[in-house]
Amino acid sequence: MVSRSQGYAAREFSKQGLKPGELAIISKEAVAPYERPALSKAYLFPESPARLPGFHVCVGSGGERLLPEWYTEKGIELILNTEIVKADITTKSLTSAGGETFNYETLIIATGSTVIRLTDFGVQGADAKNIFYLREIEDADKLYEAIKAKKNGKAVIVGGGYIGLELSAVLKLNNVDVNMVYPEPWCMPRLFTSDIAHFYEGYYANKGVKIIKGTVATGFTANSDGEVKEVKLKDGRVLEADIVVVGVGARPLTTLFKGQVAEEKGGIKTDSFFKTSIPYVYAVGDVATFPLKLYGELRRVEHVDHSRKSAEQAVKAIKASEDGKTVEEYDYLPYFYSRAFDLSWQFYGDNVGESVLFGDNNPESPKVKFGAYWIKDGKVVGAFLEGGTPEENNAIAKIARVQPPAESLDQLAKEGLSFANKI
Repeated sequence: MVSRSQGYAAREFSKQGLKPGELAIISKEAVAPYERPALSKAYLFPESPARLPGFHVCVGSGGERLLPEWYTEKGIELILNTEIVKADITTKSLTSAGGETFNYETLIIATGSTVIRLTDFGVQGADAKNIFYLREIEDADKLYEAIKAKKNGKAVIVGGGYIGLELSAVLKLNNVDVNMVYPEPWCMPRLFTSDIAHFYEGYYANKGVKIIKGTVATGFTANSDGEVKEVKLKDGRVLEADIVVVGVGARPLTTLFKGQVAEEKGGIKTDSFFKTSIPYVYAVGDVATFPLKLYGELRRVEHVDHSRKSAEQAVKAIKASEDGKTVEEYDYLPYFYSRAFDLSWQFYGDNVGESVLFGDNNPESPKVKFGAYWIKDGKVVGAFLEGGTPEENNAIAKIARVQPPAESLDQLAKEGLSFANKI
């Protein structure tokens, strides 16, 4: 099993009655599987930052922490600091950068994604020191050290998605001066409507984050130590920077398996049990393009919730096939969330069709609570809520699953959360 953060699979194997010596986890990282979302949030807090072993899996879903000794006790081999550079599916073998060969009977591909780097596009000066990307714990450590070294410094965040919004907030908490730069007309454009984004941009501006939209970073200059000192923008502006964090997206790590398994929509094609075109090879998390039953289509989902659940589903399917049994098809409800400053939003379903805002999205409001519904073919197919209670978040999740008919957009806007509570 090639894995970054699939302690969830290990836990499920253990539940299913794994025998010692049956499972190995091979990871390029130096630590046992952990909850990656912590890296852009509590890991960088100025006071009492989160540290391992505090966020080993499976604490992200309310389970027990699987410390390295847990794996030992269960007879699971953790092979860390080991990068796989070659996979041969016909011989069922993996080769590491150090030249070791690992053989397997069943393989779970859980390689996740890798960040898109500005150096990939030959952006001038993008290899300067103190230009950071955030994917692994090692990246977070380097960024944390830079924040401490550049006390009250200036940061430029390139990108207005998850990483941009979460890191702008956490850098501001560290008293860093923050400029956030992105080319789109508003932040989080893959999910947010302009109405939703209006609130977050206003809220961030009130917190002192300066937002520069509609342009991109085209180059960087460095000082005599090779550290970044300026960011050049396409619109001609030049921003001072002691720290730059780039969050412009990620791509699934499928290279090892190119030409060996079927691919679709940028990922490795699987069935509802995460089995690939090769019977003894499974793919989970970011790399899997799987049947999304709710919408009757193949989709790839990049989110921690799906990463956890797909790993568990694959393990259940593997164990069931060994026992000559079957498991239910994966029936996933897309779910995304984020937390930053005092804010917390959740989204369920599909953000397609027409959207309607409900509640008060004024960034100046003392108590924030607002949301949105998406309506397609006369049904509510997606729901978003900022500042919801656990009960309210459950209600919008149910709406996205049930897809109730919607009479009119005006009616939905008026009813707001009370519509969700009726379902």
